[in-house]
Amino acid sequence: QVQLVESGGGLVQAGGSLRLSCVASGSIFMIKAMAWYRQAPGKQRELVALINRGGSTNYADSVKGRFTISRDNAKNTANLQMNSLKPEDTAVYYCAGQGPDTIYGMDYWGKGTLVTVSS
Repeated sequence: QVQLVESGGGLVQAGGSLRLSCVASGSIFMIKAMAWYRQAPGKQRELVALINRGGSTNYADSVKGRFTISRDNAKNTANLQMNSLKPEDTAVYYCAGQGPDTIYGMDYWGKGTLVTVSS
């Protein structure tokens, strides 16, 4: 099994920055891609950014140019650098991992960390 633990959330003013971190433990060799999702109050969970084992990335249109996902395979971490934050970025952010046999979707989830952006 794989365990994912997020950290780095908090309260920030619009225009500010935050860095989220996710540490993976357990059967980490099983993780193929890692991603950050978010869920705002009253909305569905959405993909924010994804990075595969080779370092290729995908971003939601709403965060392109502002957020950067990175991964350190040696340290079993995935980070999300968030700049120029907007109030609409307020959400619970979840780290997720994709298992070796999965093509779509994620198999492993952290418990989430709250990001609040004030106007």
